[in-house]
Amino acid sequence: MTHTPVEAAGGTEVLKGRPWYRQLYVQVLVAIVVGVVLGWRWPDLGTSMEPIGTTFVTAMKMLIGPIVFLTVIGGIAGVADLKKVGRTGVKALAYFQIGTIVALGAGLVAINLFPLGEGVHAKVGDLDTSGDAGQYIATGEQRHWWEFLTNLVPKSFFGAFVEGDILQVIFLAVIFGVALKMVGKAGEPVIASVNRLTEVVFKVLSFVMKAAPLGAFGAMAFAIGKFGLSTLTSLGSLILLFYVTSITFVVVVLGAVLAAYVKLNIFQLLRYLKEELLLVLGTSTAEPALPGLMRKLQFMGVDRPTVGLVVPTGYSFNLDGAAIYLSLATLYIAQATDTSLSVGQQLGLLAVMLLTSKGAAGVAGGGFIALTATLSTVGHVPAAGIMLVFGIDKFMSECRALVNFCGNAVATLFVARWENALDLERAGRVLAGEGGQVDLSGMEDAASAEDAEGAEVPGPRLDRLPR
Repeated sequence: MTHTPVEAAGGTEVLKGRPWYRQLYVQVLVAIVVGVVLGWRWPDLGTSMEPIGTTFVTAMKMLIGPIVFLTVIGGIAGVADLKKVGRTGVKALAYFQIGTIVALGAGLVAINLFPLGEGVHAKVGDLDTSGDAGQYIATGEQRHWWEFLTNLVPKSFFGAFVEGDILQVIFLAVIFGVALKMVGKAGEPVIASVNRLTEVVFKVLSFVMKAAPLGAFGAMAFAIGKFGLSTLTSLGSLILLFYVTSITFVVVVLGAVLAAYVKLNIFQLLRYLKEELLLVLGTSTAEPALPGLMRKLQFMGVDRPTVGLVVPTGYSFNLDGAAIYLSLATLYIAQATDTSLSVGQQLGLLAVMLLTSKGAAGVAGGGFIALTATLSTVGHVPAAGIMLVFGIDKFMSECRALVNFCGNAVATLFVARWENALDLERAGRVLAGEGGQVDLSGMEDAASAEDAEGAEVPGPRLDRLPR
């Protein structure tokens, strides 16, 4: 099959008609299926595949800090008016809070309509809280709702990158970006260097993405081999309720937001992001898909500063999937332990979860830690009750990550439309399959960005594809 170059926006050449077997999403999908079969038929062998999955995820996390730092700096430096940066940030945070409240409410409504915990009559004293779960409980009980604010400032410049704390990386990047903008011409050489370095980092990313099928295979084989498909049947009704609620939230709530305000179709968006969605499904975390999401959003017409600011921030502040999980799991535990909660107490839980859900992304056991922190803060529901859902958390985490990812894609498009930073005509063409396609495993960055003075500053353009 030949590759036919076609013209995209700005004279960019893109490639269409790649062989199906070279498509990243096809390779990842096949890898997931093979991993499931291996883990199911040969559990011991599947469990031994864990290093393959964890190595890939670690390699992706290695690049996330530098990518976020460089992209945010480049985005801020490329804005003519710094007030626009502040305005975009405020609008994004406002959207994040409203979206989180709706997601939390969706979980509360679902578990109240289908009270699956009633009749379990679990005794807290009989629950085993040893092992990893015990560590999560201890960490969560020591965690306070305000910590995501007090931990915003890193102890050292490199500490944020070493710990992989995205919020701290964003904090540093915003300060540096504003400072570079305010020093004027003196900062132009630094901005040019930032853009060139961004190009190099994204090239490294393209190397790592070639291993995405292996990473998805290893992670899925380990998950099925260790926890087994039988785990899905033990609390299958709760898993089903969570998945149905999550799917409804994405299709109905996010779909309505996208259609009514942005004038785009949620199903076309999901198809456009299929490679990233499969990568999230295979690795059970949304972090490896962050760079791909940023590239694809800019390719479809969202301007670089908006992408660079909204997407990384959303990974810590806009966790729709985690919000649905928190409210649903909290009420399930309350029902299962015969803890009666009034409507007022449930609304109080919602207010606490609005804070405890922030910053859970990227932390080992982050969902469990946030859940324990919520239970410990309100005091009505025993924290040890999380053991009732610990066994199925691996299968819940995949759905949490997928919803988080979808929520951030829609949030960025919403804020971009709000800020008039979205080329809606191009976005419609790209989602309809008429604007080319992005190949994350081999994309070249070889264009330029413009600074506030209108001069050309060498830097990566995310809408360039391999020739």
